[in-house]
Parts: sequence; C-alpha cells; structure tokens
Amino acid sequence: MSDNPIPLRLKQARKKIGISQKELGIKIGMDASSASGRMNHYEKGRHVPDVDILRKIAEELNVPLNYFFCEDDLSAELACLVSKLDDESKQHLILELKKLKE
Repeated sequence: MSDNPIPLRLKQARKKIGISQKELGIKIGMDASSASGRMNHYEKGRHVPDVDILRKIAEELNVPLNYFFCEDDLSAELACLVSKLDDESKQHLILELKKLKE
C-alpha cells in the first residue's frame, strides 16, 4: 500500500455498499456536476479529502473515521467491528486485549 491508505479504504468501503463515486459525492453534499470527478481524485490519491469531508464520507459509508487511516486490512476490519460496539463492550474488549498482551 502507498503511504496514504485513504484512497484504497475509500474505494473498498464505497464498493462494499455498492454506490458510484457520483452517488457518494452527491450524498455528502457535492454538486452533481463535479461529484464523480472529485471522488475519483480522492480514490486515485490525486487529492486528499479534508477531515470534515472524510467524516461525511465515513458516515455515509457506515465506517468509523479511523478506518481510512488503517494501513492493513485486518486493522481496518477491527476498526469497523470495534466502532459498532457499545462502550461497555469496548471496555471488556480492552481488558481482554490487555490480558493477551501480558
């Protein structure tokens, strides 16, 4: 993977829910005439979305913001799974992971 994991993660999450670049761009508030091109630039790594745009994309794709920064697929999957847990379950998971580390 290149130094920037955002393009790959963005493309993976978008394809997983089955929407086009244009559809995603429009859903996060981009003008219909430029949505496809802008999203394509993000997925190709030509431009990097700012955090506000990335947050909107994450919400629309139902992934946590940190998913876009995961450098490997296992970390990305863990980020998605952990984000869906309630706080009590997250605390339990933290304790279990600490036990594994010992």
